Amino acid sequence: MSEKILNIGILAHADAGKTTITENLLQLSGVIKSAGSVDKGTSFTDFEQVEKDRGISIKSSYVSFNWNNIKINLIDTPGHVDFSADVERNIRVMDAAILILSAVEGVQAHTETLWTALKEQSIPVFIIINKIDRVGADFQRVLDEIHRELTKNTICLQSLQNEASSNVSIEWKEHEALVEDLANFDDEILENFLEGKQTHPVKLKKHLLHFAENLQITPVFLASAKNEIGISDFMDYISLIDTKQYNADEKLSALVFGISHDKTMGKVAHVKVFSGKIENRQTLKIHGTSFDEKVVQVRKNAGKAFEDIGIIEAGDIAGLCGLKSVKIGDIIGEPSQQIPMEQSLRTPLLTVQVKAKNSNDYAKLAEALQTLNTEDPSLDFNWLKEDQEMHIKIMGWIQIEILERILHDRFSIEAAFEDPTVIYKETPARQGEGFVKYWMPKPCWAILKFKIEPGERGSGVQYQSKVSVDKIHQKYQNEVERTIPEALKQGIKGWEVTDIIITLIDGENHEIHSRPGDFVIATPMGIMQGLNDIGTNFLEPVISFKIHAPEELLGAIAGDITQMRGSFESPQILDGRFSMQGLLPLSTSIDFPVRLSSRSGGKAKISTQFHSYQLCNDEYGVSRPYKGISPLDTSKYILKARKAIQ
Repeated sequence: MSEKILNIGILAHADAGKTTITENLLQLSGVIKSAGSVDKGTSFTDFEQVEKDRGISIKSSYVSFNWNNIKINLIDTPGHVDFSADVERNIRVMDAAILILSAVEGVQAHTETLWTALKEQSIPVFIIINKIDRVGADFQRVLDEIHRELTKNTICLQSLQNEASSNVSIEWKEHEALVEDLANFDDEILENFLEGKQTHPVKLKKHLLHFAENLQITPVFLASAKNEIGISDFMDYISLIDTKQYNADEKLSALVFGISHDKTMGKVAHVKVFSGKIENRQTLKIHGTSFDEKVVQVRKNAGKAFEDIGIIEAGDIAGLCGLKSVKIGDIIGEPSQQIPMEQSLRTPLLTVQVKAKNSNDYAKLAEALQTLNTEDPSLDFNWLKEDQEMHIKIMGWIQIEILERILHDRFSIEAAFEDPTVIYKETPARQGEGFVKYWMPKPCWAILKFKIEPGERGSGVQYQSKVSVDKIHQKYQNEVERTIPEALKQGIKGWEVTDIIITLIDGENHEIHSRPGDFVIATPMGIMQGLNDIGTNFLEPVISFKIHAPEELLGAIAGDITQMRGSFESPQILDGRFSMQGLLPLSTSIDFPVRLSSRSGGKAKISTQFHSYQLCNDEYGVSRPYKGISPLDTSKYILKARKAIQ
């Protein structure tokens, strides 16, 4: 095993050249003999058939190689925004990140989202401006965009000759020029510079890397991956950074950051070990559960192939076979402060119903979607067995196309996806009460009275009890509290209820007839009765946006935003272009990026991200029928809850 392990993520907006750079690295390090092509479907890390056919990455993959006696685990992530959930899971295990920008397209819509996510996790970022040979490449313009939209704290270590041509070449900046750049960030180097003292090149490099590791500087490099220019120099440089310290002799602490499935071995849990080590046939404790599971195999993945390595130590990543109940996000062993917190790049704001074209594949489709949900929990698969419906949450249209293809290629299922629906929510329209007296047909007894109030926007669900345990025993009150989230999954308009304050203010149990299950049945009836009386308002998802476009389009774009019920701040105008930011309802703006690109001839760009759920009038919301038997249909609901009917 190498002395040092470096887990490097490689991220980019789609089509910036990320996978081509990955292929370069694998060829230069000897993993592959010749670089594959995204367009030809021969890239090493895109091994799903749909990835080969579509020329895009849809899920992260990692491959290991050695560089200057350092073990590099390179994590290649999807570039399309629809697969952001996969990226966010992998960011948690990165020691450093390479952010790729195109010298032609510059900072694109998804670039800023990736940058923000990396900064929130305090991951050192190294930017590569790729495609410097292409017609239209403009390094200085892209650097200006980085300063304007990402960070001003950059140092470009290289200079260009013959930009935007096949004769392009890259040179390291003169020592004095780098000293002058770094003097803006380093007092010692500034003092030496002003006094005319020389700073040794090795010391200069160490200073620069130190500032990069501590997130004070973002180094910028130049490359033409297609022509294999600049990649080797880049890797020589960043392989010198100091990685985090991991200890294999401490107690085991590992994070499950991915799940895949192997035809022979079944579920494969992809983990990063933050301390301790894991070996074949070792029994592991899954934190927060009663599960003890045995590792059948520790494997290193490399595209489609894998290697049984037998052991993984602190700082490394690998796949574990044999852990049947493990989930993404689980901690194996003990929690550690080294494990980064979860974060969300984007929130799925669309829901779609999935059907099997052949009714005989109904159960098979449900099983396939359950499998895919373990690999991507953001799908939030919901199987409504009573209605024979299956629903998932998605990011966008591309994801539907990919899922349709995966179900066909991997599971031999022809699936049909309905048109996606924006995910609305509900909140109480005013203050009121909900009451339920569940005492027939005996044996049962649960009487509950709730005070229901609207909560502050974004506050979620708040619950408290003001009822004495003399009136309702604590064990029954515990069942009420436990059932509240389930009771709020569907409101009177068919959507999850949130921004609500629920207080248990009265009730009683019976010493003979009451059972814990009675309060589980009664709670949704009391809550829904209250919501039905007081009414609910729609909450709609609102996205924040940033637009950069030619100044002459300002009036038309502002008009579009107003027409979509959006709002925006005063535009900033500079050098014939304007930038604008504001808020838009998702329901009116789903296709706006496409329309904006068409209107501007591709000269405008927009980046968006989820902002919040906000009140909207009933005329703009979409109600949907209650799925299953509603607690308002008291008789049927009780019979169903007591399993008297199917």
